[in-house]
Amino acid sequence: MQHNTPLISTVVIGLVLAFVFGALVQRARVSPLVGYLLAGVLMGPFTPGFVADQNIANELAEIGIILLMFGVGLHFSLKDLWSVRAIALPGAVVQITAATVMGWGLGWVLGWSTGKGIMFGIALSTASTVVLLRAMQERRLIDTERGRIAVGWLIVEDIACVLTLVMLPPLAGLMNGETGANVAISTLAWPMALTLGKVAAFVALMLVVGRRVIPWILHYVAHTGSRELFRLAVFAISLGVAFGAATLFDVSFALGAFFAGMILSESELSQRAASETLPLRDAFAVLFFVSVGMLFDPLIIMKEPLPLLATLFIILFGKSLAAYAIVRVFGYSNSTALTISASLAQIGEFSFILVSLGVSLSLMTERGRDLVLAGAIITIMLNPLWFAVLDRVMARVEKKNGEKPSNDSEEESPQVPLPVSALTGHVVLVGHGRVGSVVSRALREAGTPLLVIEDNPGTVERLKQEGVEVITGNAAAPGMLQAANVGAARGLLVAIPDGFEGGQIVAKARAISEGLPIIARAHSEEEVAHLKFHGATSVIMGETEIARAMLAQTADAVILPESRPAAGAAAPPDSNPNSAEGSAPSAA
Repeated sequence: MQHNTPLISTVVIGLVLAFVFGALVQRARVSPLVGYLLAGVLMGPFTPGFVADQNIANELAEIGIILLMFGVGLHFSLKDLWSVRAIALPGAVVQITAATVMGWGLGWVLGWSTGKGIMFGIALSTASTVVLLRAMQERRLIDTERGRIAVGWLIVEDIACVLTLVMLPPLAGLMNGETGANVAISTLAWPMALTLGKVAAFVALMLVVGRRVIPWILHYVAHTGSRELFRLAVFAISLGVAFGAATLFDVSFALGAFFAGMILSESELSQRAASETLPLRDAFAVLFFVSVGMLFDPLIIMKEPLPLLATLFIILFGKSLAAYAIVRVFGYSNSTALTISASLAQIGEFSFILVSLGVSLSLMTERGRDLVLAGAIITIMLNPLWFAVLDRVMARVEKKNGEKPSNDSEEESPQVPLPVSALTGHVVLVGHGRVGSVVSRALREAGTPLLVIEDNPGTVERLKQEGVEVITGNAAAPGMLQAANVGAARGLLVAIPDGFEGGQIVAKARAISEGLPIIARAHSEEEVAHLKFHGATSVIMGETEIARAMLAQTADAVILPESRPAAGAAAPPDSNPNSAEGSAPSAA
């Protein structure tokens, strides 16, 4: 039996190498993303040893893009997207135009024709979806104004690329300077009108039909009580809508998945859907970076040093300066302009598609293709460092100029410390879902000072309207517990459902305060042991509490009156004195 199949070997070796290199670079305080790219370089055809199947890797990466955009859509709404149209549309157009002109200029210096130079510039104009979203998520900016502008900008670039792919074949002869090449207006207008019509038809279908059908399907599946079926429904919807959008409407997979997630975001099941897709989404996103690394030929650094430096200058500085200028022209703050410019200082998946089409249409030389691919790999590697530098520059500029933080400053980047809460003697509650909301209500009714850490934007907004102090983000992120002033709190309640993630929070809280009472929840004995090991004072396992309540109800309904203890008699001791639940405050 053949075990070394191309699909299995690509997935297994890709994930293993990505884990090894990701862990190594993380230890050196560099983003794991760089390790994933290095793993791809090692698996590529330009280095000795194992060579993975590039086509399979690319298709696996496409699944990662679909799931990532679906997850982003779950945090968005039509209102959010519409609110940034005034900056995203002109900003993306100006930035694409600027990059195209600069690319044409470099092509002219290198002796290429006008058509080839324009094609080269277009390939340098579009940012990678995965890289941009990863950078925003790491800085907890997706749900902020800066994040909404960046994603809106990305959607405009996506549509522009779809139009470009449609328009290039009829324009190829003219751009190549072929003698007698005559392109009628109708030849150009019809494909463009057809493409725009298909995009509009897809959006209309999603708003009219998808808005009703997709939430209904998930609600129906949720009521079956099958978690496995619910998870399958989420994947079927995200992948199915993306595939249908690409097949029937010629819309990119990413755009189709984004709209599916955005439609579902209006349902109360959106957060559950997001959590269900997270593990596979992260795994396939890693494979995307591995597949990109496979394209990189390290020898091009020695073969084409000056053209490569010029290409990198266009991507890192030219595009960034154009984006910065347009954002500032529209009256946004320095921090917003720097964030947008840094997020766009790279190129990715659409550039690969464009160069492939350009080479097939004789609109790009192999030399130009290699420069684009090398520019993509290097800028993706440099993007985390670029963000780190700009974070420091942003902090210095705002401090020097006395500039107030932007409207979305409640979610600062990790390099800028969050303001510490003024509350003391309060309870810090992590998570405001089904369990956390009950705990929160009881604490507020008892008049206990409360601070909530929550990452669901809808929940955060609702709590703020109710007058509850909230910190937005993941409690395990650096600086979050310090911002909640855990050291001065009377207790920490970890109400998130994932006991192993809760263990990170408990460990960080225990490092801040050795005497802090910490109560957490768990769903298994393993989670109980994990939380206890990391310093939880008490762990409540839901299944155990349900069983005790059922036994109590059974005793009241079934046991004969004469066998019940007399009124006022002492209750029998707990049969399990070493229970992991321990004692918990009545309010919790």
